[in-house]
Amino acid sequence: MFDEKDYFYMEEALKEAELAFKEDEVPIGAVIVSPEGETIGRGRNQIIKFCDPTAHAEILAIKEACKNLKNYRLIGCKMYVTLEPCPMCAYALVLARIEEVIFATRDEKGGACKSIYNIVEDKRLNHQVKIREGILKEKAQKLLKDFFKSKR
Repeated sequence: MFDEKDYFYMEEALKEAELAFKEDEVPIGAVIVSPEGETIGRGRNQIIKFCDPTAHAEILAIKEACKNLKNYRLIGCKMYVTLEPCPMCAYALVLARIEEVIFATRDEKGGACKSIYNIVEDKRLNHQVKIREGILKEKAQKLLKDFFKSKR
């Protein structure tokens, strides 16, 4: 189900999440990979830094990837993200025409790619995004648990 490249890119997303943790942001990281295997977008939660509730890892990675490709469509690209995307981010994946989202762990309270909603595979929309989940799940979960434990 997962190959070496998948592990490599999810590790890169986890590095972004670790940076978010160090910046006192919820530790979520994302990377976008072109069909050729080049990392074209990176993001980590920066909601507090930018004073912007939309500054999620996925949104920031999409913006960077679109800027790098000089295109608002990310045809054939994949996103690796440490936590299942929320409704806002899931719909952004659809709008950007991402081919596939690979996430480490589900968000049982707000996930929109399996847990609560499944926006990305909704056949009523113009585009559907493939989903794979579970790669490096324990590592992503530990980072989130450690962050929230430090807040209590």
